[in-house]
Amino acid sequence: MAQRLPALPPLARRVLGGVLLIGTVVLTPAAAAAGLVAAAFATASVPLLALCGLAVAAATAALLGRGAFALLGKGGLRATCALTGVLLLAVAALAAGTVLRPMPTSAALPVPPGVSFWNLPTGSRIAYVHAPAAGTPRPTPVVFLHGGPGTPAEGIPAGGRELAADGFDVYSYDQVGAGRSTRLSDITQYTVARQVADLDAIRRTIGADRIILVGQSWGGSLAAQYLLAHSTHVAKAVFTSPGALWGREYPGSAAGDPWDHLTPAERSARDRLNSKPRLIAAALLLQVNPRAAHALVGDGELDHWMHELALLGKDTTSCAGTEPTEAHSNPQGFYSNQMTVKDFEQLPDPRPRLRAVHVPSLVMRGECDFIKPAVTQEYRQTLPDSRMVRIEGAGHAISHSRPALYTALLRAFLLDRPLPAPAS
Repeated sequence: MAQRLPALPPLARRVLGGVLLIGTVVLTPAAAAAGLVAAAFATASVPLLALCGLAVAAATAALLGRGAFALLGKGGLRATCALTGVLLLAVAALAAGTVLRPMPTSAALPVPPGVSFWNLPTGSRIAYVHAPAAGTPRPTPVVFLHGGPGTPAEGIPAGGRELAADGFDVYSYDQVGAGRSTRLSDITQYTVARQVADLDAIRRTIGADRIILVGQSWGGSLAAQYLLAHSTHVAKAVFTSPGALWGREYPGSAAGDPWDHLTPAERSARDRLNSKPRLIAAALLLQVNPRAAHALVGDGELDHWMHELALLGKDTTSCAGTEPTEAHSNPQGFYSNQMTVKDFEQLPDPRPRLRAVHVPSLVMRGECDFIKPAVTQEYRQTLPDSRMVRIEGAGHAISHSRPALYTALLRAFLLDRPLPAPAS
């Protein structure tokens, strides 16, 4: 015959009921957040996400509240309904003031003189600047590739005017999703393949059979991917403080952490920037359904947040005592950054095929670059026709730390002259 468990003493029931009641109050908002994120597996609609979050919150409050009042021996259904209603109102008010409250955005800046746009067959509208060749034009234009992904170009980069005076047509553009270029409505289309396709469309648009690529940071990674796909259309390549050659080998900050040198005050400011509930919600949704993240928090808000973060860390990647870095004025591209990096880390190893690519290449590495030496060295070891120069007194942005030497190296390499610094 089955034995019944002994009934709890009245005091124990009241204590357990009180604990469960407190747990109901604490767990209901957490359940709402979990419901919102779980719903993102099925939908990107913000109203549906919010309704699912409230539904899970209501179910949690009703279930736990009913158990609490049963243990307390009073209230019953009416008290459970009242508690559920109050908690739903509290959750809705909390969400309205945090997750659903828009973050600041940047005012649109006027397009300065000299900025033009390409409407590419890929669907990208790309902002660019052009320094025309002086004197007798050379047949191969120079295309600068900025870093990030998502960190925009700022006019003609250092060395560009000098190369134009040497007879090169010089172009610098904002990659898709950065600066004044297109923001994609479907952020899952921010891929390395899209970046490569845009660059090849640019080559064809400017009527060049071959181009010279100068890639800074992520721009170096992109230049390597373009070499992989279109090596016959590249005359020379310059990799300046390049990012990882293979994203899966060095995911995230494994290639080097630019935030290692923040002061305590800067770390505190970064933590404040990163602790906004709406930002945290977007980060969670990005892992589940990127379209839901984009629907909840648009480009304007997160581009502004990324810009503020960039301002905070702009001088942390230079050698000590270096002149302050000029802040970017063009909009940063958050979703371009996040989604392109995610895609880059899924690509197959490019090194076996790149070892067969015979394109003259120059690799530059600054003495104080936060990128790990092994990451930069891999370009020298992989590309058979490459040379590498180590530059003292320079950080990640060599053109900022040592502009004269940087320009002299560019000109010498592209003009087939002896380099003004020893190469390995």
